[in-house]
Amino acid sequence: MSFRTDRQRAVGLGAAKSGPEHHWHMITSSIALLILIPLFVLSFGNALGGTYEEVLATYSRPYPSIIAGLTLVVGLIHFKNGAQVLIEDYVGGLKRKFTIIAVNMMSYTLIAAGLFGLVKLAL
Repeated sequence: MSFRTDRQRAVGLGAAKSGPEHHWHMITSSIALLILIPLFVLSFGNALGGTYEEVLATYSRPYPSIIAGLTLVVGLIHFKNGAQVLIEDYVGGLKRKFTIIAVNMMSYTLIAAGLFGLVKLAL
């Protein structure tokens, strides 16, 4: 016999069973991007218009490389989560699952390629 009411069993569970958690992930990633984007623009602005050797020297230092990598990762994770919400709202059936899988694969592939290029540039 369960002593929990229907309301107690439903607290924290949205229609998709993960609404509040997903919302907080979007909030934290947007706050992180609010900090990272201006830092990235400043560090990228120093390298903009330079020769290949100057850009290489700029991104060989740890600060611009870390800022660029964090901006890339957080931005693409934020994109993935936002695109998933849109797909869940507007696409139905089996097409929804395949589209979410495709967006996840694209996001993680772009993260891997971007970080690989950044590491290769820094070495």
